[in-house]
Amino acid sequence: MAAARLFVALVPPAPVRAELAALAAPLAGVRWTPEENFHLTLRFIGAATPERPAEFAGALRRVRVEPFILPVGDTGQFPGRGPAKVLWAGVGRAHTRLFQLRKQVDEALLAVDPGLAMPGFHPHFTLGRLDATHAPKEIVRFLSRHAAFEGPPFRADAFALMTSELTPGRPPVYRVAEIFRLDGPAALFRATGPDIKEVAIKPRAAP
Repeated sequence: MAAARLFVALVPPAPVRAELAALAAPLAGVRWTPEENFHLTLRFIGAATPERPAEFAGALRRVRVEPFILPVGDTGQFPGRGPAKVLWAGVGRAHTRLFQLRKQVDEALLAVDPGLAMPGFHPHFTLGRLDATHAPKEIVRFLSRHAAFEGPPFRADAFALMTSELTPGRPPVYRVAEIFRLDGPAALFRATGPDIKEVAIKPRAAP
């Protein structure tokens, strides 16, 4: 059995995921993210030994940040220069608590694994991934058409430790190991048994 690929993420509510999915267009060479897969990665951990998820979860339970409203807006590509590989939607000017959350998540993870890689943070939702057959001019037109994109803001009051399963030719399958409240000591969900279960995480939408 392959080692789990772990990451920590915010998962937006259904109305936000629907708005992001609606941006998909019939463009050659673009593999669009399925609606149910949209998330904002706070930190990618990578492959881990079987005992690591429980160790990371124990550290992440100590993270405390006040819930906040996160905007959704802007579009772009990675890398910023040269051939595009990823299309993304951003979070506008974000919120200072998003960066506080990321900082606390990093500190919690490093307490478990001091050697964990900590690359820079550009908060975004991956709209789609591009292969070599994409048409650069079509990508430029797509980004121009959606330059003023603005989705519904949402209340971020929980984050999740998740795993991904990769199958060639198919979208990744994401599973939740544990969901953590930002404003309380109790976990919203904790996987039990030897297998991490696939569940829906449903943060509350902004009022």
